[in-house]
Amino acid sequence: MDLRRALALSGSILILLAPGRAIAAEPPPLPPSRLPATPERYAIDAREALRIAAGDPTVAEQTERYGRLEAAIEIDDGDAWRVGYERREGSEVALVIVDGVTGGVREAWTGHQVAWPMARGYQGQFGHVLNAPYVWIPLCVIFLAGLVHWRRPWRIAHLDLLALLGFGLSHVFFNRGEIGVSVPLVYPILAYLLARMLWLGLRGGAALRPAVPAAWLGVAAVFLIAFRLTINIADSGVIDVGYAGTVGADRIAHGQPIYGEGEFPEDNPFGDTYGPANYYAYVPFELALPWSGEWDELAASHAAAIAFDLATVLGLVAFGVRLRPGRPGRELGIVLAFAWVAYPYTAFALQSNANDSLVAALLVWSLALFARPLARGALLALAAVAKFAPLALAPLYLSGELGLPERRAERDRGASSLAWLRPVGGCAAALVAVVALMLAHPAIDPGLATFWERTVASQLERSSPFSIWGQVDGIGWLKTAAIALAAALAVAVAFVPRRRSIAQVAALAAAVLVAVQLAAEHWFYLYIPWFLPALLIALAIAAPVRVARNG
Repeated sequence: MDLRRALALSGSILILLAPGRAIAAEPPPLPPSRLPATPERYAIDAREALRIAAGDPTVAEQTERYGRLEAAIEIDDGDAWRVGYERREGSEVALVIVDGVTGGVREAWTGHQVAWPMARGYQGQFGHVLNAPYVWIPLCVIFLAGLVHWRRPWRIAHLDLLALLGFGLSHVFFNRGEIGVSVPLVYPILAYLLARMLWLGLRGGAALRPAVPAAWLGVAAVFLIAFRLTINIADSGVIDVGYAGTVGADRIAHGQPIYGEGEFPEDNPFGDTYGPANYYAYVPFELALPWSGEWDELAASHAAAIAFDLATVLGLVAFGVRLRPGRPGRELGIVLAFAWVAYPYTAFALQSNANDSLVAALLVWSLALFARPLARGALLALAAVAKFAPLALAPLYLSGELGLPERRAERDRGASSLAWLRPVGGCAAALVAVVALMLAHPAIDPGLATFWERTVASQLERSSPFSIWGQVDGIGWLKTAAIALAAALAVAVAFVPRRRSIAQVAALAAAVLVAVQLAAEHWFYLYIPWFLPALLIALAIAAPVRVARNG
């Protein structure tokens, strides 16, 4: 065969193959009855949008991988067509957004980004102006500058501060929509914080010694609070979490059930996944700023998020004042409050108008009142029936300042059975009573079975790409091990150490919450405030400082 014949034959093969690939990428045409009507403002009808989407390389790539795909088209927000492509099993593997006016392809997604819009790196989806480098970087600098002892830079507590800021590296990739990179980067930081909190909880260690005077930190904290409130009002959004809180509060105010399929609006159908305490916390704000019935500015959600944040700040100040009398207590409270308001991820939760600072507020007040078994049990119960993870702290809170072996030693030394049992029983009674009170509403309507199905069961059954467990196949055994270790740790801290200072209690509480997050199917930056107050307390207290012996 000469060269000209070979070239001609090759050209013929390419011509035959090219249409074959195009046909493979083309989805079966939809019958006219399944095509939505074209809005008047659109220049591109549904059939043309299907043709444009089918020509996108993303669709061709997924068709080559999975075979012929079935297309479904609907009107999307923002004058566009949403064209999704499903495999025979029903899973959507490609998504193309076609501009209804120009006919251009706005977005094309595959993988996790198809089902999870929050994984696409949309600008302003979370945090808004806070994500700007000219805001984020100065906050990080202020956080470090206020808490570091510059004459002793090699203190390990300074490494802890850098680790807290290390979540920012993951965050950069999240904002780019690269969750395959952002998610794995979280786990080394969580593992480090777990190890450090266990060390401080079991062995103790040197604490933070800020070089900046407390009075200066107090002034800085006031300015930071004003700044956070300003950007929240001027440039922040309410994510589905805050929206759910306001909707649930509205349903409570109108005597309607919170839980059950169809109870929440179509734009937030799974808003009933949280505990009842979460929705009760929004009731005062929804009554003052009633919900309009739509996902609009949601003033009640803004007000609630601000209140939760300020309650956490006040709780940190109260902790310092209650722990140490006079000026030392005030200074400790100021340091803790400054650390909270300067840390970027507490502002991130506030800018998202989420409910995560509610958990932080309840837990920090439970630590401030830790010497009172009834108070700490009640506050822990509220946190647990808002977002269920804090329930893992129950063994630690029940045992209190004295571990269970130490309480048995008191009994053996002849102490009254009621004397050594009273703190444990009081905390347990408060915890159970508050949980029962919070569950009364869903128990009556729609019933505890529906409540369980819509909350705990749905969260246990969810699959999320925002964890290594949801991204990596074949490591289910490792996730099981992580869950078992978290559960073992939650129980073990009831027994060791036998005697613990409030700093050690805080460190162990932070360790348990971090361990729970390491094992969770879904993780997000908004969860950092859950363990942050306890972690800051553990870092800020130097020598073992004991709470009152009735705890």
